[in-house]
Amino acid sequence: MNDKLRYLKCLALAAVLLCGSAQSSPRWGADYFPNVPLVTHEGKTVRFFDDLIKDKVVLINFIYTHCAESCPMETAKLRKVNAILGDRVGRDVFMYSITIDPARDTPEVLHDYAEKFRVGPGWTFLTGKEEDITLLRRKLGLYIEDIQDGSNDHNLSLIMGNQAAGRWRKGSPFENPYVLAEQLGGWLHNWKTPAQGESDYAAAPKLRNISDGESLFRTDCSACHSIGPGDGMVLTGPNLLGVTDRRDRSWLKRWIAAPDQMLAEKDPVAIELYERFDEVTMPNMQLNDNQVDLLLEYLDAETRRLKITTRVNVKADAAAH
Repeated sequence: MNDKLRYLKCLALAAVLLCGSAQSSPRWGADYFPNVPLVTHEGKTVRFFDDLIKDKVVLINFIYTHCAESCPMETAKLRKVNAILGDRVGRDVFMYSITIDPARDTPEVLHDYAEKFRVGPGWTFLTGKEEDITLLRRKLGLYIEDIQDGSNDHNLSLIMGNQAAGRWRKGSPFENPYVLAEQLGGWLHNWKTPAQGESDYAAAPKLRNISDGESLFRTDCSACHSIGPGDGMVLTGPNLLGVTDRRDRSWLKRWIAAPDQMLAEKDPVAIELYERFDEVTMPNMQLNDNQVDLLLEYLDAETRRLKITTRVNVKADAAAH
C-alpha cells in the first residue's frame, strides 16, 4: 500500500471513529487511565493520570518528529489553537503531543521540535516507553489495529476531554482552529454553563463561494502560510503574496508537489527556505498536477486582488485628505 492510500485509509477510519465518539459517563478516572511515566520535552518525568490529565481540560494527539506528511501540519494547525487560547494554555487548558517513535524522539529532539514550531507555554511534548505509549493510544481510542504494519502510520484524530466532568470527544487537528479552541476552552471547560446571549441568524455573515484552489489553500497551506495581511498569527512558512511572480512556475509546481524530494536533491532554493524558516520541513501533501495548478491559480488571483485593493485604498485615503 502506498503512502497516499495509507493516508486516505487512516482518514477514513478516523472519520468512522469520530461518529458517536463523545463520552460523557461514567467518569473516567484512575481505574481507567494508565498512570504510566512519561518524560517532557524539558526532561521532567511525569505521570500520565496524576500529573497530566487529573481534574484538567486537555487536548492530546500523537505525532513523530521526522514525519514528512501529516505531523507537521497537525502541529502547525494546533499552534493556531494554542495562539487563540493564549495564556489559558497551561493555566486551565493543557495541550499534550506524545511521540509514537520514542526510540528517535528523545526529550532533546522534542525540545528542538517544539522550538521550531514556536509553541507557547502549556503545550507539552512527551516521550516514554513504546509499550506505555501504545497502551495510552489504545485507552484513548487513537490506536487503529488495521494500519499497524510496522510503519509509523497512525490515527490522525486527537482527543479532547474534561477528566473531572467525564466528557471526552475525538476531533481532527485539521478542523478550523477557532472551532477547536471553542470546544476546548468553552464547551469542555464550562460545559455546565449556558451560553451567554442569543445568536441571531440575521447577524450571521454571508457565505461566499470559494474556488477549488482557495479550498486547497485553506486545507493544506494556511496552517503554515498566509497570503497578504493574514490573521496576525506567527506562522512557520513565508507569506505567499506575490510568490507566483517571484518564483519560476515550473519550480513552484515541483516544490508544491514534492518538497521532500527537492530537499533530498539539495535544491539551493529549497535548502535556503528550509534554513531560513527554522528547518521546519514542508510536508508532501500528495497533490496531483491538477491540484497544484488550481492552487497556483488561486495564489496568482489572490495576489492580484490584494494589490488592486491596496491601490484603491491608497487612492481613497489620498482623496479623503
